[in-house]
Amino acid sequence: MSQAPGAQPSPPSVYHERQRLELCAVHALNNVLQQQLFSQEAADEICKRLAPDSRLNPHRSLLGTGNYDVNVIMAALQGQGLAAVWWDRRRPLSQLALPRVLGLILNLPSPVSLGLLSLPVRRRHWVALRQVDGVYYNLDSKLRAPEVLGDEDGVRAFLAAALAQGLCEVLLVVTKEVEEQGSWLRAD
Repeated sequence: MSQAPGAQPSPPSVYHERQRLELCAVHALNNVLQQQLFSQEAADEICKRLAPDSRLNPHRSLLGTGNYDVNVIMAALQGQGLAAVWWDRRRPLSQLALPRVLGLILNLPSPVSLGLLSLPVRRRHWVALRQVDGVYYNLDSKLRAPEVLGDEDGVRAFLAAALAQGLCEVLLVVTKEVEEQGSWLRAD
């Protein structure tokens, strides 16, 4: 099917889950993997495996509404044959070999609000970044739609701004082979 001259190509289909309860870790996993692979039930099962003898599971909210920790994310990725590599914030972002990275999951401080009232409390929030058809997207589940970050420079600028605010952790989602080779890191 041909396009009319001057017509813009339709944007690629980007999978993006919106925030529900405290399930940002589940949404970040699905968004970075670009399909619904995980659910609250699956994350709860991982929690049980991580702490089988625990009455109060340390890997999720006491209320059972989510708020999963990094161990759940790492175990979920391992179950898919992938790995999560912590990015050392002391390294220059120019050393990040983005073409070797499937996606990124960030843990950021997030304000807490009740309606229009913003509380002086900060919670942690998981956010996925991913390239789809050559374009990088911010797939934060709190966004109404994916936010275009652009090319590698756009992702690096986003990461630099997030890291500059402090209290930001970055996980690189990579294949086991990339993890073992350390090829997510460029020698400058």
